[in-house]
Amino acid sequence: MKYYEKNKVKALPVRDAVGKVLLHDITRIVPDLFKGPLFRKGHIITEADVDALLDIGKEHIYVAGLKNEVHENEAALRIAKAALGPNIDISAPREGKVGFSSRTHGLLKINVEGLTQLNSVQDVIFASLHTNRSVEDGQEIAGTRVVPLTVPEKQVGDAEKVCKDYFPIIEVKPFAALDVGMVVTGSEVFHERIRDKFGPVVEKKFNDLGSRIMDRRVVPDDLGMTVSAIRDLIADGAQMIAVTGGMSVDPDDLTPAAIRAAGGKIITYGAPVLPGAMFMLAYINDIPVIGLPGCVMYHRASIFDLVVPRVLAGETVEKKDIIMMGHGGFCSNCKDCRYPDCSFGK
Repeated sequence: MKYYEKNKVKALPVRDAVGKVLLHDITRIVPDLFKGPLFRKGHIITEADVDALLDIGKEHIYVAGLKNEVHENEAALRIAKAALGPNIDISAPREGKVGFSSRTHGLLKINVEGLTQLNSVQDVIFASLHTNRSVEDGQEIAGTRVVPLTVPEKQVGDAEKVCKDYFPIIEVKPFAALDVGMVVTGSEVFHERIRDKFGPVVEKKFNDLGSRIMDRRVVPDDLGMTVSAIRDLIADGAQMIAVTGGMSVDPDDLTPAAIRAAGGKIITYGAPVLPGAMFMLAYINDIPVIGLPGCVMYHRASIFDLVVPRVLAGETVEKKDIIMMGHGGFCSNCKDCRYPDCSFGK
């Protein structure tokens, strides 16, 4: 009976492996039809299995590991548990891989520096979706595994230490369900010369994120009336204010001045995002106030989709966060929009 070492495990010729227990899943692939386990880890090989194994090119079977080695399934599971933050489920190991899925509708957060350090550990692989994107309940968001069938205990320990130092590597922050006060600006809307098409778009966006428009005030292009509308909505219990329109540099566009006059501490007026350059973010005490340019009404993905989910996830968005949005902040205006499964905001 002849053994040889490969990838730090011992392998046995298939014909000599009858009666042995598989240490890993054996995958069978039929192009365009099937990919899955032919035999699972723990299966006892029989005479009848030999030809099936040879048919898929398996001439040797792993039958034993070396001392101080960790099997791929156990290694992946340990790394997954060490990296795991709140509101995420992990799968049982399968063919050496552990998957991550969101337990809630919320904002995916990846510790990018920590992820880089984790992938710098020899033979460790951890792949995720981009940070700061909205994810759905049950959505797959990441996966981890090790490259060989077994890895030294020290490498798993090194990976676990990285996860501890940068914990959590991955988490999902659930969206808060806020009562949002909306101020629709524009004399043409106030005097009912045209129908408001901006408000319904914004309302749907908030609804999709789990929040609701508690009240809507329509005001003309008047500084005092806009200020009063903002203050009245806050007095009525609004937890966030969205002001639509009036965000450009035209003389009649008074929204930025109104937000300031209402007591807003301005975080930014302007963002390196297209569409969304004329966006404003401010806070009145701890209540976020957003000034939304007209592009939010016309584009499926815009500055709204990059900033508002972070606010609803409980984050305090700062000027530097807006500045960093320039990298990836250009929308390609694809004919068939696939946001967030695209480069916008990444």
